[in-house]
Amino acid sequence: MMRALNIGAGGMMAQQTNVDVISNNIANLSTTGYKRQRAAFQDLIYQNLRHPGATSSDSGTVVPAGIQLGLGVKTSEIARILEQGTLSVTNRPLDVAIEGKGYLQITLPDGRTAYTRDGSLSLSPTGEIVTADGYSVQPSIAVPQNARSITVDETGQVSVQIDGQTAPQVLGQFQMATFVNEAGLEAVGRNLFIESSASGSPVTGVAGSSGFGSLQQGFLETSNVNVVNELTALISAQRSYEMNSKVIETSDKMMGTVSQMQ
Repeated sequence: MMRALNIGAGGMMAQQTNVDVISNNIANLSTTGYKRQRAAFQDLIYQNLRHPGATSSDSGTVVPAGIQLGLGVKTSEIARILEQGTLSVTNRPLDVAIEGKGYLQITLPDGRTAYTRDGSLSLSPTGEIVTADGYSVQPSIAVPQNARSITVDETGQVSVQIDGQTAPQVLGQFQMATFVNEAGLEAVGRNLFIESSASGSPVTGVAGSSGFGSLQQGFLETSNVNVVNELTALISAQRSYEMNSKVIETSDKMMGTVSQMQ
């Protein structure tokens, strides 16, 4: 009976993790550039009471299936689903959405490089293009105070129109980064990711070139969370949690019956 109690408890813990992941997806329904996550599970090691293929007689007959008792479930990974989110119109000149693969590169206060798909950018007090937290976008681009308009083209080239000048002035160009295994990036909050041994080293290049998405000025990428699918998954996880709790309840009653017999 104790085996069933442990399996039921493990199942409840697994479904609690599932609910945690789903709730985080729903909470980030309106987060710019958020990629939904999915919990994956594996069965635990089996207890072999009778090995498949073991001999069952002196004449060499073998057991076709054997007796293997499963010991429950565990969370194997929480994977990030990287499909493109919908582009939402903002008409704000420093809002840029990434359409396709790639990340903007951000310089953190400690000097490390972080990566993001959140293109809601702003100007610092010195005119530098920064994120909502004031982190500089690589390479550093400063907009003059007398700039009348800002243009970011599909390749990430930033130019401004200056009073008294006919031709626009090019200030610089954003560099994009991609990874062999984007799912291996380590999320650190604030819509930022950092490189990990699982993601591999970044490959940098210009937006719109081979292997890199393009930038769309005046747009933001919305979360790719589908609320209907998440609510359906939440109901399924709740039912599974309840069934595992029923396993514990039934096992407890069976143990009580055995105790009364003694």
